[in-house]
Amino acid sequence: MRLVKVPLAERSYSILIGNDLIDRIGKKCAELKLGNRCAVISDENVAPLYSKAVLKSLQDAGFQPVLITVPAGETAKSIKTVEFCFDELTRHRLERKSFIVALGGGVVGDLAGFVAAAYLRGIPFVQVPTTLLSQVDSSVGGKVGVNLKAGKNLVGAFYQPKFVLCDLGSLDTLPMREFRAGLAEVIKYGIIYDALLFKRLERDMDKVMQRDPKVLSAVVACCCEIKADVVGQDETESGLRAILNFGHTIGHAIENSSGYGKYLHGEAISIGQVAAAKLSQKLTGLSGVEVQRIEALFQRAGLPTQIKLNRAQRKKLFAAMKLDKKVSAGEIKFVLAEKIGVVRWGEKVSEQMVEEALD
Repeated sequence: MRLVKVPLAERSYSILIGNDLIDRIGKKCAELKLGNRCAVISDENVAPLYSKAVLKSLQDAGFQPVLITVPAGETAKSIKTVEFCFDELTRHRLERKSFIVALGGGVVGDLAGFVAAAYLRGIPFVQVPTTLLSQVDSSVGGKVGVNLKAGKNLVGAFYQPKFVLCDLGSLDTLPMREFRAGLAEVIKYGIIYDALLFKRLERDMDKVMQRDPKVLSAVVACCCEIKADVVGQDETESGLRAILNFGHTIGHAIENSSGYGKYLHGEAISIGQVAAAKLSQKLTGLSGVEVQRIEALFQRAGLPTQIKLNRAQRKKLFAAMKLDKKVSAGEIKFVLAEKIGVVRWGEKVSEQMVEEALD
């Protein structure tokens, strides 16, 4: 088992990474002296696979857990689903000392975390991410929230979990499309922060795709260490943490403008990151060779690197980009790379240049 610390003073917590960890959830919650009652929030895909083991572990540790199941997919990240969860929590009489377990991928983690942040003005929650994307990215750092029709993650909070438990065994049941989507965030860490990780992925991508346990464990731990380091320096995205949005300005707009579900988050930000790399070549000095390396690695992971849009679709895409959380004084700000492993944030980019990068 690997252990990564997220250093946030009194809100610091641990990320546990390894195999066969789900059975330990109850013991870990007991060590933290969390309240007697708890709710496990999961979705229709994950609950049949893992909720029984999680509920048993919690019961064996002396807790009184209830299961709340929500629909699967990005459309579940809505105010309507939040209200449903609130109603279930009150029906089961969860109190301020109660807690929530987020069992699932990024959608469940974001949703359950937001429910925890808002219910009774905040109750504790823990993350049990079951997808590659959620293990390396969305479960760590305390960004929780839901979508509006206008855009992705427009309602939310910074609210840290008590701990994160990454059971790598849960990746065995992950469909290949979902696994590939998670690799988009893995590759991102190499581009924005760690050139050696990027080289390792170039070398070991075949083993990663085969879900080699040893290689995967090292890669997941490395990604978590990078995110923990960034979040530890800038919890609320006032500066450095913005680098985690590389490729996300375009990617989130693709998700929103095409209708949530057509592209998985990882697929959309793969396209966004390749476009950001092309913008970086023009604006921040990223070499053509490195642009090619970036695009080639996404392709080796089986991810899309281009999108074809007609005029109406482009108009919709840019409208979605202008509603992005990273817009300041009406200007869209981008994260761009100087070289693999080094990026800048807050870069102004014209619509024409974005159009050219997408082409």
